[in-house]
Amino acid sequence: MTERRLSTAEVARILRMREARVRELVRAGLVAPPRRGRGYAFSFQDLVVLRAAQGLLAGQVPAARVRRALTSLSAQLPGNRPLSGMRVFADGRHVAVRDGAGAWQPETGQGLLDFDVDELAERVREIRSAVPQANEVDPGHTVRARAELERALAEEDTDSRAAEAAYQRALAADPALVDAAVNLGRLLHERGQARDACALFEQALEHSPSDPIIHYNLALALEDTTGPAAAAIHYERALTLDPDFADAHYNLAELCEQLGRQADALRHYHAFKKLTDG
Repeated sequence: MTERRLSTAEVARILRMREARVRELVRAGLVAPPRRGRGYAFSFQDLVVLRAAQGLLAGQVPAARVRRALTSLSAQLPGNRPLSGMRVFADGRHVAVRDGAGAWQPETGQGLLDFDVDELAERVREIRSAVPQANEVDPGHTVRARAELERALAEEDTDSRAAEAAYQRALAADPALVDAAVNLGRLLHERGQARDACALFEQALEHSPSDPIIHYNLALALEDTTGPAAAAIHYERALTLDPDFADAHYNLAELCEQLGRQADALRHYHAFKKLTDG
């Protein structure tokens, strides 16, 4: 049986960090989980790498060095490698991993890190046992709506029209299904139907007003409809919710230039450069 992957919220709970910080580490290239709707689907290997990144960055290890070390670590944690009993640590100079076969170093690094992967596994078990499984009805969502959402996700890469129809059926069954509204809005925007996309993103915000990604998507669509002033409001809201959202900083900087807000533009360009330099 395929092991259920973890959402961004679940990873944040397990690692005791903000969801925005989890997304920041993904954007930095430390892990590359597949997309699931508007979010990510993390494996246990991803979780191990993110926990290692958390400790190294807290120890003031430069981000570029952390990225090099953990990219190697991620490559050395294939799905068939037993993770039970594994420990990831640093002795001040080297990031290293110890398991039953001995110790090994994925890449040179700095900092102080020592954590037990089995402890993470226990937290994962607690999270997974506390949430509904795929064959159960989640609160607020019907079985039919979730089935249509899964069908749409499977169709997106091969048949966008079929995916669009499935998202519409999902929303007809459950108008509060945010993932369906956001993904359908994105498909319509890509097709040039920006006004329809705006309506869907606004619908999604009614149910999830604190999601920076929805504000970001709405801002993109507003750029093509209402104009820069309206779009800037939602980029700013996205950054209030996630100050490390690099793409939002860059897009807002461009809009500030158009609006004559040069000081704001420089501030957001600087923030983007700081977040993306490594």
